[in-house]
Amino acid sequence: MPHPGWAAFSFDGIGTSWEISTPGALDGGQRRRLLDVLERYDAAWSRFRPDSIVAQAAREPGRFRMPDGAGALGRLYRSLYRLTDGAMTPLIGGSLEQLGYDPDYSLRPRGIPLPAPRWEEVLDWQGAVVATSAPVVLDVGAAGKGQLADLLATELGSQGITEYFIDASGDLLSSGPVPVSVGLEHPYDPGRAIGTISLGTGALCASAANRRAWGDGLHHVLDGTTGTPVRTVVATWALAGNAMTADALATALFFVSGQALEQDFDFSWLTVFSDGSAAYSAGFEGVLFE
Repeated sequence: MPHPGWAAFSFDGIGTSWEISTPGALDGGQRRRLLDVLERYDAAWSRFRPDSIVAQAAREPGRFRMPDGAGALGRLYRSLYRLTDGAMTPLIGGSLEQLGYDPDYSLRPRGIPLPAPRWEEVLDWQGAVVATSAPVVLDVGAAGKGQLADLLATELGSQGITEYFIDASGDLLSSGPVPVSVGLEHPYDPGRAIGTISLGTGALCASAANRRAWGDGLHHVLDGTTGTPVRTVVATWALAGNAMTADALATALFFVSGQALEQDFDFSWLTVFSDGSAAYSAGFEGVLFE
């Protein structure tokens, strides 16, 4: 429990576990409204359910109206697509499925890696409307969990709850009276930490090659230009004012340096490379162990 005495509401959603801690226990109506937010998001963006909007886009091209927040998500992805020269893309879903990370969780590659389609060739994302010129498998997992955390926080605010701690399987969003000390998971040993960080109001999100890994060195962080997993980076952390941005930047750090991203985003960061070295921002609030 991040704050002693707070009450916790735990549930599963979008393929992961969640815990929302608040000063007082949430009643049944409050919990249902939060779960409704989750259901609307999953029904739009999940590529793991056949009735989602994303699943429809994978079957046929068309114009698809997405729910609240789609415009902000599209603008963020477009910016990071540009900054990473196409390596980070919402069109990565087909590449993930090619390597076995498919709706059936087969975890069996179908063949050689396939690069993602080029955004400018198949996708027109304007506000809440996503238009495609060919069937495409959209996957917004690099920022979606963070955006859902932000949407849940907005719902809490509409209920008059301004203090909370949202834990989406290690991606954190906090608005509380006291900073929380958080361990930074060792990329090769989940039972150990490489350091700690004090999280006040804001978001801390991480990405690691050991999460959602399978097969012979396969993991979920793929380079959209090649369809292959990134090998040079093993773990990243990003702190930002909202969870969607922190979540997306934690993935972007696999492709470009934190210094480059700082030209466009106000955030702090830590990157751990496969050779054991690390780089971090001047304003990184954490402490790394020797």
